[in-house]
Amino acid sequence: MSHLPPLSIYLHWPFCGAKCPYCDFNSHVRPTIDEPRWVTAFLKALDYWHGQAPDRRIETIFWGGGTPSLLAPASVGRVLDHIAGLWSVADDCEITLEANPTTHEAARFDGLRSAGINRLSLGVQSFDQAALDFLGRTYTVADAERALTHIAATFPRFSFDMIYALPHQTLEQWRTQLEYALTMVGEHLSLYQLTFEPGTRFYQALQTGRMNELDEDIAADMLQLTVDRLAGRGLAQYEISNFARPGAESRHNLVYWQGGDWIGVGPGAHGRIGAGTDRQVIANVRSPERWLTSVEQATYGVEIHQKLPPLDVGEELVLTGLRLAAGIDKRRFRQIAGYALDAIAAKSKREMLVREGLAWESQAGFGLTQNGRMVLDASIELLLAEQKSGPQVIAV
Repeated sequence: MSHLPPLSIYLHWPFCGAKCPYCDFNSHVRPTIDEPRWVTAFLKALDYWHGQAPDRRIETIFWGGGTPSLLAPASVGRVLDHIAGLWSVADDCEITLEANPTTHEAARFDGLRSAGINRLSLGVQSFDQAALDFLGRTYTVADAERALTHIAATFPRFSFDMIYALPHQTLEQWRTQLEYALTMVGEHLSLYQLTFEPGTRFYQALQTGRMNELDEDIAADMLQLTVDRLAGRGLAQYEISNFARPGAESRHNLVYWQGGDWIGVGPGAHGRIGAGTDRQVIANVRSPERWLTSVEQATYGVEIHQKLPPLDVGEELVLTGLRLAAGIDKRRFRQIAGYALDAIAAKSKREMLVREGLAWESQAGFGLTQNGRMVLDASIELLLAEQKSGPQVIAV
């Protein structure tokens, strides 16, 4: 067992109490949900994936959605116990669950802790009631404050999310929000710029002229303010949207960004396992009802399970690794991709970014500076340009 890399598990609960107007996640509102039937399907799907990736040590588990805190704690515990019965679970396994601050969900927090959740991620989004209403959130600022107080006293680790760069939001308004958030923050904070994703109500409003995006210079000033202010409080920007005290980074999300192995279970969940020419992509059926039926009919909700082309393996590692302040570990890149970083991101292009102050490079790694991460898409486009025929394998 020791020669196999650790494994993480992502569990996707696809249901929410309401659909937020900015959300493009695979989340759905249903009048009734047969929770026991769904839990049984999760157990059956986990059995299948254990057969595909046995003899692994589980180091992180993440319940996302949707709103998984709507699940009964007993259901969460049943799934976690099943995982522990299939695989070896590390004593310090990070087990995260996403939650919202509604009174209904807050009443479940103690039960979720008893079920085995040791890290809670709370979707606060704002401490301004007008902003919460604009974002379609169904709770009050007071609900959020009570929930944060509760989880800080209940869970060993917690984080919360906020959204900035709302239309017409000023830098001073965001400063006020940020300062208040700092009175509630623990070890980790996730801050996301509002984006207008196709298929959302906000996107439709943007396309019809009923809403405008915030000026990009103001949004950039908000991010700079955030980085500086949080750094002064000991929370470093370790990933574009995530800040943490040393050692408090989301270990599960680092698996994604560093190209680790994880399986995804639930409607629309994705996964990656293996390395080099054996690197595999996993994608589940997106529709909740179709996924449930597929599991029950012994096709286990799987829509895609195939090997990734060698070029795609390296491109994914660049796309995710450059989101991190720590950048790309060259040795790890070669272990996972099967070829050196030079084969897909030419040294001349990396040197160009370094000269412009947008990147840094050492013998062990390559990454973007804070200024480089501010123009992440353009930096990656430059690095990966002309990679059409696959990597040219270069020895290191």
